Amino acid sequence: MNARAATCIFLILIALCIVPAAAANDERYGYITLESVQIQLHNDTAIVDMHYSVDEGTRIIFFLLGKQDLKNKLITILNYDGAQMQYVNLSDAEFVVDNASYSYGNGVYWFPTHQFNVVIPRLTITSPQVIRNYTNTNLFPEGMGYFENPPEDQPASSA
Repeated sequence: MNARAATCIFLILIALCIVPAAAANDERYGYITLESVQIQLHNDTAIVDMHYSVDEGTRIIFFLLGKQDLKNKLITILNYDGAQMQYVNLSDAEFVVDNASYSYGNGVYWFPTHQFNVVIPRLTITSPQVIRNYTNTNLFPEGMGYFENPPEDQPASSA
C-alpha cells in the first residue's frame, strides 16, 4: 500500500472516531441511523434488540478493523450501565441488561423510566402481561410493573 492510500485510510478512520453525536432529537448517532429498539423483560433482566443501518462508507472500515466502535456507539445509544453484547452485525444487535428491573419479591418487578441518548423511531417494551409501543422518543416514561410466574416449588399467593 502506498503512503497516499495509507494516509487517506488513516484520515477517514480519524474522522469516524471524532464525529460528534447527532442532536438529541435525531435518530442518528455518528454513522448509525436507528430504526427500532425492542426490550423484552424477563424477571429483572432486559433483552434489548436494536435495528439500525450504518452509512455505506463505513462498511469497509468494519471489514478492516472490526466492530468495536460500532459496539461502543450502540452501548452509548442504549445508555445502560453493564449492557452485555450478545451479537452485533451491520443491521442489528442484541444486548442483555442484568438488573434492569427492580424486584419486589414473589415474581413482582418494576421496570423504571429510562433515558436513551438518541431518539428511537419505534420503541417496544414487552413484559409477560403487556406490550407498550412508543414512536419518536428518547425516553421510556413512567416505568411499568409486571410479574413473572412464581417458581414451580413456590405456590402462587392467593388474594
